Amino acid sequence: MPLRIVFAGSPAAAVPSLRALAASPHQVVAVVTREDAPLGRKRILTPTPVAAAAEELGLPVLKANRITPLTDELAALQPDLGVIVAYGGLIREPLLSGPRLGWINLHFSLLPRWRGAAPVQRAIIAGDRVTGAMVFQLVPELDAGPVFAGFEHPIGANETAGHLLEVLAERGAELLAGVVDDLDAGTAVATEQTGEPTLAPKLELADGRLDWSRPAAELDARIRGTTPEPGAFALLDDGDRLKVLDAAIAHDDAPLAPGAFDVRGGRLLVGTGTDPLHLVTVHPAGKRAMPGDAWWRGRT
Repeated sequence: MPLRIVFAGSPAAAVPSLRALAASPHQVVAVVTREDAPLGRKRILTPTPVAAAAEELGLPVLKANRITPLTDELAALQPDLGVIVAYGGLIREPLLSGPRLGWINLHFSLLPRWRGAAPVQRAIIAGDRVTGAMVFQLVPELDAGPVFAGFEHPIGANETAGHLLEVLAERGAELLAGVVDDLDAGTAVATEQTGEPTLAPKLELADGRLDWSRPAAELDARIRGTTPEPGAFALLDDGDRLKVLDAAIAHDDAPLAPGAFDVRGGRLLVGTGTDPLHLVTVHPAGKRAMPGDAWWRGRT
């Protein structure tokens, strides 16, 4: 018999899962998402991607930055299952055990590695070569519940957090839909997590700061891991902030002193603790994004 589902999610990464459930035999009785937020230079109030998708699908939407105040309203819907994908808030008792089958969570890491809000970004910054996604039973402890299903996915050498998250979101939606079907059929089996947990707290602006004295591989990973948000940047000698949108390790180029810039063969290089980095695309303060060498020629 189809399940009555409450879905909680906010960013674009949660939209494929919502669409998969909406297209399934199950009934999404409510979509919980965060409140509209001011975006862009004009600070226009904008609904979350999940809110926009839910309205397009004709699903009832509840907007709240904290889900706890909605406990009674959600309980009145008599859901069989709660599903959460990057909602941006915690599910606590009595809401946690309200649905007959509890809550399940699609998480974009190989648990127990990278429990927390930024698993994809932290995996890339740490230099992991493999990540994945898992669907687990929500418990009071952060991302610690038993796992129903998961998959591994390689991290490309040039892959950004934004691109990797898109791929995991699409594959994860299929994984999630399968687990929901198994729960409905009574065939789902969860296995306790094993291994030493690592934490993936939300990225702050400072996580994107580049220290040119560090090795090139570490800097490259930090740039990719903080793209598109919160963004990688370096502070210049005059105090200006230079955002680095795209870079590559220049393995075959002669070394440069850390922080020293040089244009070679039409490429802007910057010295690091090891190999130079080719700054492919940069975004200077108060200007548009541009090729690194064009920015350097204009500056000098």
